[in-house]
Amino acid sequence: MNILLYVAVVLIWGTTWIGIAVQSHYATPVVAILWRFAISALLLWVVLLFSGKLQRIALKDHLFCMLQGLCVFGLNFICFYTAVKYVNSGLESVIFSMAVFFNAINALIFFKQKPSPNFAPAALLGLSGIVLLFWHDLINSQFNAQLLMGIGLCAIGTYGFSLGNMISVRHQKRGLNIFSTNCYAMTYGALVMLSLALFTGQDLMPPMNFPFLSSVLYLAVFGTVIGFSAYFSLVGRIGAAKAAYSTLLFPLVALTVSTFFEGYEWTLNAVFGILLILLGNYLMFSKFEIGKKLFNSQKSCEKQA
Repeated sequence: MNILLYVAVVLIWGTTWIGIAVQSHYATPVVAILWRFAISALLLWVVLLFSGKLQRIALKDHLFCMLQGLCVFGLNFICFYTAVKYVNSGLESVIFSMAVFFNAINALIFFKQKPSPNFAPAALLGLSGIVLLFWHDLINSQFNAQLLMGIGLCAIGTYGFSLGNMISVRHQKRGLNIFSTNCYAMTYGALVMLSLALFTGQDLMPPMNFPFLSSVLYLAVFGTVIGFSAYFSLVGRIGAAKAAYSTLLFPLVALTVSTFFEGYEWTLNAVFGILLILLGNYLMFSKFEIGKKLFNSQKSCEKQA
């Protein structure tokens, strides 16, 4: 089941960039995000109410769902959508992959969960692979105030995503249903986007054309309802740090799709980058604890010295 959830998350979220790119051509970030999560929340409300599976939760839990909505289904996406104006998608992918470290650190802070011995070497391999994969994008980025703005927004959005992961862990530890808490959180996220749109005087009417409507439906159904449900289930089953490692695989799917539809040309750097990411992914879930082996070897050397 864990493998199925992991593959589903990677395949779904690895292709959502297409819908996001299409949306950005037809609507402002706030309006695009509003419709995405409004549709997602509505779908969950209908399914949960008709199936009788909607879980009633306490006021305190609703407050945490509201916070989760801000972190995962609202403000973080504003950061990502806005950052695209200042940084290229390659750099954005590199920064988002920092969720691996953010989740490990936050899990240690909030739940005293220590990362596995393989975490550090696997994460370093994966991040090195991401850097190699987008090396040309990185070296072509001009260092200026706009670049710093984009990096800052991506980092804030990624950390918000990580905090949302921690809230999901909190929900599951309290025995709360993932679909119900996602439903409440998406509703709160959509309401915040609605408030922002009204406050800033933006046109709420979505563009009535096939590209926008098809992309928002894909993002709402697959990218949000299915994708986030699978991901948060994974967080509860294997831990936040291991689940976040899936973020390192998203660019592989995205670039594969881009190869067929946009003519992406592979470079030697990209191939080596993929090999490092796959090696790190194997190491992360391997029973062979290389981190502990290295640590024990170091201690043995110190004793001999």
